[in-house]
Amino acid sequence: MYIVVEGQDGTGKSTQAKKLTEYFEAQGKKVVHYGEGGTDSDDEFVVEIARLNYGSHQNIDNRTRVLLYLVNRYEQWRKLAEPTLKEGGIVIVTRNWFSTLIYEGYCGGVSRSLITKVHKTVMPERYFNPDKTFVLTLDEDKQAERLGVQDNNKWSRKEEFWKSKGGEFQKKLNQGYRNIIKDFDVIEIDANGAIDEVFEKIKSYF
Repeated sequence: MYIVVEGQDGTGKSTQAKKLTEYFEAQGKKVVHYGEGGTDSDDEFVVEIARLNYGSHQNIDNRTRVLLYLVNRYEQWRKLAEPTLKEGGIVIVTRNWFSTLIYEGYCGGVSRSLITKVHKTVMPERYFNPDKTFVLTLDEDKQAERLGVQDNNKWSRKEEFWKSKGGEFQKKLNQGYRNIIKDFDVIEIDANGAIDEVFEKIKSYF
């Protein structure tokens, strides 16, 4: 089974994906969980690409970001996801190509047809057909509150390139996610509640 957990920054994607991983592991199932951005990867190459993408002072064109994210997307898919799926395990991925459609495409000005073309060229068909795709959403005030306190042991998350953008930009990102939910008919999860409350909503789909 292949599961994607998507959503704007601050919605709790990683927290919910980890809880889902623990839920399936408790049932004795083999589970692999990773974040496509690569910030928490143990793979040295993936981490180096992530540093280029998430550095707050990197003057990188958005087309370049599309390609850099695609590199990490493909590398982790072939090294982690494909072997696990072939063995009948469960793959839980935080973010997928929707993030690039929204951040670099809808908000960054890169042609979404170009983004689609390069991804369809590189990524296998299975990648585009998760068994479940969840998009976590938040009220704007709650999201701003969470972004203000986020931190990470490798990067200061609130200083990342996209997170350093102002409130109007964050509103545009939220609209992008609303478009994705509508256009791709994925599962929207209201993430405004407590962690366990949100997880119960996700768990109800299994």
